[in-house]
Amino acid sequence: MSAPLTESMRRISGLLQSGQYGAAHEQLESLVAANPDYPEGLRLLAGAKLALGDNAKAESLLRRALGIDPQSAPTLTTLAELLLLAGRPAEAVPLLQRAIQGAPPYQRAALLLARYYLDTGQPALALQLATPWCDSGQADADLSALHVAAYAALGRASDAVATYRRLVARAPDNPVASHTLAVALNAAQQPQEAERVVRQTLSRARPTAALHYTHARSLLSLERFDEAELALRECIRLDPRRAEAHERLAQLVWRRSGDIAEATRTLTEALERFPHDDALRGTKAALLQGAGDARGAFACLAERAARPESHPSMLIRAGLAALEFEPGTALTLAERALRALPNDHTARRLLCAAYLGVGDGARALTECATLLAATPDHQYLIAMQTTALRLLNDPRYESFCDYDRMVLSMLIEAPAGWADLGSFLTELTSHLEALHNPHGHRLLYQSLRQGTETTQDLSRSRDPVIQALFRAFAAPIARYREHIGQGEDALRRRNRGAARFNGAWSVRLHRDGYHTSHVHPRGWISSAFYVQLPDSMRAGHTAEGILSFGAPGMLTTPPLPAELSVRPEVGLLVLFPSYFWHGTLPFHSDQPRLTVAFDAVPDTGSGGS
Repeated sequence: MSAPLTESMRRISGLLQSGQYGAAHEQLESLVAANPDYPEGLRLLAGAKLALGDNAKAESLLRRALGIDPQSAPTLTTLAELLLLAGRPAEAVPLLQRAIQGAPPYQRAALLLARYYLDTGQPALALQLATPWCDSGQADADLSALHVAAYAALGRASDAVATYRRLVARAPDNPVASHTLAVALNAAQQPQEAERVVRQTLSRARPTAALHYTHARSLLSLERFDEAELALRECIRLDPRRAEAHERLAQLVWRRSGDIAEATRTLTEALERFPHDDALRGTKAALLQGAGDARGAFACLAERAARPESHPSMLIRAGLAALEFEPGTALTLAERALRALPNDHTARRLLCAAYLGVGDGARALTECATLLAATPDHQYLIAMQTTALRLLNDPRYESFCDYDRMVLSMLIEAPAGWADLGSFLTELTSHLEALHNPHGHRLLYQSLRQGTETTQDLSRSRDPVIQALFRAFAAPIARYREHIGQGEDALRRRNRGAARFNGAWSVRLHRDGYHTSHVHPRGWISSAFYVQLPDSMRAGHTAEGILSFGAPGMLTTPPLPAELSVRPEVGLLVLFPSYFWHGTLPFHSDQPRLTVAFDAVPDTGSGGS
């Protein structure tokens, strides 16, 4: 390579790294015109065109570069990445495999292929691919993080911890190994040690965006929110296109302010610099929808989603927003996404929900059957299946939603150590109140409106009062399991042994607070336990704050009303299938409504309830 060409490439690389794609594109056009057979110039020009949204020309340039140098691993990988973004994995995967098998093997190709395997529900292949790189100590932080994610997806987070403890012991000064140990500890729900490990790594190694992001993950789990915000801002300063960091920062700012414009300000600024970054745009849309602005979310994506070459993930994200107000549009977007990715489960779930929205219960039922064949216990899919049956007046609906048999309400017993239930609930109230957001703003993406929800898993709390509550839940859960019995339906077929908690939280609603109708996708048995109620609800003369079942949390044609109501009572525990649509009506009082909820799932050996 001549000295002038080397200097031009150095200057252009700097422009690309700083996000100045327009200027880089202009210089690359001149460079390629003067050097038409220079593959790296063609590849970089293709990257600039990708960043500016010209996917077709980028693909043409990359194929031209491969014609000159068919073994170029960077070009193979860049073309594969473009094809993956275009929803053409059958073409992309062989290119990545060629790049990985090159001499030397190209790690970026391994990263993209491992991520593809994880995204398509093939964690065993991702683990098999990443393990040799990581065990040899050659993997970077991103590939190592995917290695941990593959372990976690297989339910083997503890194996990931053990693996990276060995790697750190073998190479204590390797910052990638110690960083990944922290990632593994976070995945294994050991944030305290994770925070210590990553803090030590930050003090010894060059700080990176990935290190600060891992630190923030630990701090969030420890509810050290101010420190987590600082870590996320430093992460974004170093890598302004890291979408997951923007999302977590926005959630923190929203928690403090309740203002979605303020929460997404840093993300909006990044989009001004990188307007063609679909990951950032999709993240902003998800945040807007999570804050209740589905139309704003759709508007954020509409122009990009209208492009013929739009990535299926962009179509799905836009479809999820449209689903809340225009299911016909959501249906069109889902069909487009499935033409590109026929086996994508997220696109098929969107298609199913859109069919319900336009009143086509028969097609929705067919889609549900396909999805449930892969994940038969996914509670959201079962909820859509029951909704389709109800729209079709299918008698099978009654076996899924036998409210008289499947909803059970009972007062819990006072735990040992308390004279009566009232004194226990009084003490429990003060302990729960201390865990709620003092700013009074709800979490994003939640069903509650006008209230707060705790962020830690209460079933794992070390607070003795909260531990006593969960011990008190054991007998009602056992009684519920006995009450429903065994069978072959979606609820009873899993009733083959003990249950364990799979997440628990507290909700504090204030005036005009309520829950939109929803289900718990990863549960089996769900619950509502009433700790404190406004006097107006305790009197029992109105419908304020009642728990209702049956009204879908999505648009349907025709609309489907609630079918059962349960009146709250202090000390009452209500148990029901996690696939039941359920929500609450608003109440009008300055006194709060404080509840605890949990999901339980069959215990496969990780501890009983």
